[in-house]
Amino acid sequence: MPNRHILSTLPLTRTKLHSQQRLWRMMLLSFAFMAISFFGMQQAHANTAGLPDFTGIVEKADEAVVNIRTTATVNSRGRSGQDPYEMFRWFFGPDFQPPGGAPEQRRGEPAPEPEQRSVPRGVGSGFFITADGSILTNHHVIDGADEIFVTLTDGREFKAAVVGSDARTDVALLKIDATDMVTLPIGSAQNLKKGQWVLAIGSPFGLQATVTAGIVSAIARETGDYLPFIQTDVAVNPGNSGGPLLDMSGQVVGINAQIMSRSGGFMGISLAIPIDEAMRVADQLKTDGKVVRGRIGVQIGEVNKDVAEASGLPDQAGAMVSRVEPEGPADLAGLKAGDIILTFGGKKIVKWSDLPRVVGSTKPGERVEMEVWRRGKPITLMVKVGETPSADQPAAAAPAAPTPVAGLTALGLTVVDLTDAQRTELSLEKGVLVTETADAGATAGIAVGDIVLTVGNIEVSSAKQFVELVKKAGEDKPVGMMVQRKGQAQWVLVRPKR
Repeated sequence: MPNRHILSTLPLTRTKLHSQQRLWRMMLLSFAFMAISFFGMQQAHANTAGLPDFTGIVEKADEAVVNIRTTATVNSRGRSGQDPYEMFRWFFGPDFQPPGGAPEQRRGEPAPEPEQRSVPRGVGSGFFITADGSILTNHHVIDGADEIFVTLTDGREFKAAVVGSDARTDVALLKIDATDMVTLPIGSAQNLKKGQWVLAIGSPFGLQATVTAGIVSAIARETGDYLPFIQTDVAVNPGNSGGPLLDMSGQVVGINAQIMSRSGGFMGISLAIPIDEAMRVADQLKTDGKVVRGRIGVQIGEVNKDVAEASGLPDQAGAMVSRVEPEGPADLAGLKAGDIILTFGGKKIVKWSDLPRVVGSTKPGERVEMEVWRRGKPITLMVKVGETPSADQPAAAAPAAPTPVAGLTALGLTVVDLTDAQRTELSLEKGVLVTETADAGATAGIAVGDIVLTVGNIEVSSAKQFVELVKKAGEDKPVGMMVQRKGQAQWVLVRPKR
């Protein structure tokens, strides 16, 4: 009996044990799921906690950003307002004429008067800087437009007038007849740092009030233009031009102006005009309708390592003067081709591109002190700043052709004395003319027709002196020479071949 009782109770005990095990497994699984969910939520929160939230900035800034569209008036030759040969002119050029002339001309009828029609020219962006309707945008957005229309985010459209526009900085100031407009706070690009979050608002491809974000990629990016740019990776496309670049406080730090692209679309590099420079231009446009810039009448070039070594300059800095405009402010101050400008008005010229900005921001008529490197030592000059003219200066005359006379050779350069006529034509008192180049001179880039003005820091007045100076410097050592070519002077470092 006891044995039968034990045997009869075993199935029940095993069933109860399995039920308890299933219960524990379910509880463990539930606990694990809850733990995974909890830690997953914590991780997700941690992953998003460091990301910026742009919603507050956009809510305040959206209404201050506008869409700008422009139109231009074109002539239509056909009576229907369209040119029937437009497709042929697209392929063969604007002067294409059908065989035998136009149908009206073949019938002996006079050609119809050109009809004018307004066509879309382009789209861009802008933003309000005053509540009474002043708008900042790019010059290239409105350049060549006959009519400019501004559309607000609420759908209202206004016709805008151009207060002033400056092509050199690509800044334009517009005005619409409106009041109580939402404006954007103006910040400063001086405090921007690489890696800082920024965002853009504009109308890429006409898609109004589009927001894109990214980081500052570089500060004071040089592209050869008048102003240094803010480089970002914010997505900017055609139509974004003129729109604001905002920092995380919602302040304008730049105006989106350019992209660097091989396809015409965004490829990760966009450039913005620093708002500090743009506002200085806008203030002048508002006051005078144009920008007045200082000038001193020089052409300049980079001071690279070879130029610094050739001229004896301790540091690779400044702007090398390649040409001085006759009777210009710099000429009257005593500046000469080959000089290196180190400071202007107390401001150090670190890169050659610094000089046009410093001079341009100086008020015409002011007398400014310049520190200049000449003949191996610094000197100080005083220059009275002139005003930048609207027309370009005429190009310098090319040097006279080499005179077919026997010359003297050193470092592969054969030179001859300048004639009195050549000195007068080139406005030079000293120098020798290069008639042949070879070896070290040719390798350094000196060409036939160049004028050698100095060897080291000593002016050259004859071919004989040129050879003596080269020998004195040592034909086995690099020799710095100031050379004039087509009216422009430059330093050249001639390295003897070994």
